[in-house]
Amino acid sequence: MKLIPVQEAVGHVLCHDLTRIVKGEFKGPQFRKGHVVTEEDIPMLLSMGKEHLYVFELEAGMLHENDGAAALCALCFGPNMQKSEVKEGKIELTATCAGLFQVDTQRLTAVNMIDELMIATRHTNTAVQAGDKLAGMRVIPLVIAEEKLRAAKEAVGDTPLMHLLPYRRKTVGVVTTGSEVYHGRIQDTFTPVIVEKLRAYGMEMTAHVLSDDGVDNITRAIDEVRQTGVDLVLCTGGMSVDPDDNTPGAIAKSGAKIITYGAPVLPGAMFLLGYYGDGTPVMGLPGCVMYAGATVFDLILPRVAADVAVTRADIAVLGNGGLCLGCRDCRYPICPFGKGK
Repeated sequence: MKLIPVQEAVGHVLCHDLTRIVKGEFKGPQFRKGHVVTEEDIPMLLSMGKEHLYVFELEAGMLHENDGAAALCALCFGPNMQKSEVKEGKIELTATCAGLFQVDTQRLTAVNMIDELMIATRHTNTAVQAGDKLAGMRVIPLVIAEEKLRAAKEAVGDTPLMHLLPYRRKTVGVVTTGSEVYHGRIQDTFTPVIVEKLRAYGMEMTAHVLSDDGVDNITRAIDEVRQTGVDLVLCTGGMSVDPDDNTPGAIAKSGAKIITYGAPVLPGAMFLLGYYGDGTPVMGLPGCVMYAGATVFDLILPRVAADVAVTRADIAVLGNGGLCLGCRDCRYPICPFGKGK
């Protein structure tokens, strides 16, 4: 690159965007890459603090920042994503549908360990809506050695770094347990909360059964819900260790393979997750889901809605970041809850 005074730049082609910032009014590229500098541009360039400009010719084995950003984008880009135009050397990805956003954090770190490259993303396993920003990437200098992009490609391999999985499970059967609700002694205030949370993921409660206490009663209610062919079974209440809390035993008796009974998440420690032989998931939801702003249910439901199998290990790692701080004004998911890994 050759550094020349701006007054001598007339007729030269800009090799990168030049950003102009006016507080409260404007921030963006005043001059785009490829612009031919004119005499009339000189006062504006000087007002932007550009007394000198770099003019260069790319040598063999070097890439312009825009081409570097495009190479990084190719490592990330997948279905249900839209990429922006290159702006000031940066490309951003946005969601084209609602779904679960996942990032391979180990491979992402491997890329970001390479000098002069960067990719920034949302947290993995984040629920997103169409139009949400997913990631941004760029190289740091104006020009970069191609070998660094090749190293990034080698670190990533043939599978994109990130995926956006649309929600696939749509129908939900809810079993409401508890003699107090079954016999009409109190109003069911749990189910409306569940219905509202399901709506955020395009899911609908299509079957609802009230069950009296007792393992056999709850098991029959679960079987009744399952016979409707729902994509997900939810059982509310009866999840603690009291003598009348029989929901975990009933879920096991109904034929589900229990992945976990208990989660390192507060609120939500008494959460249960299992799967039936046909792949249908079943959850036992503790009472905190009814009144707390965010619980383990909010962390697991987006994955289940996207038909992502949840393992015991997936539950175990939630302990890092699994403590809700109980803020007076809940702002979940814009908070640290559930985002430790």
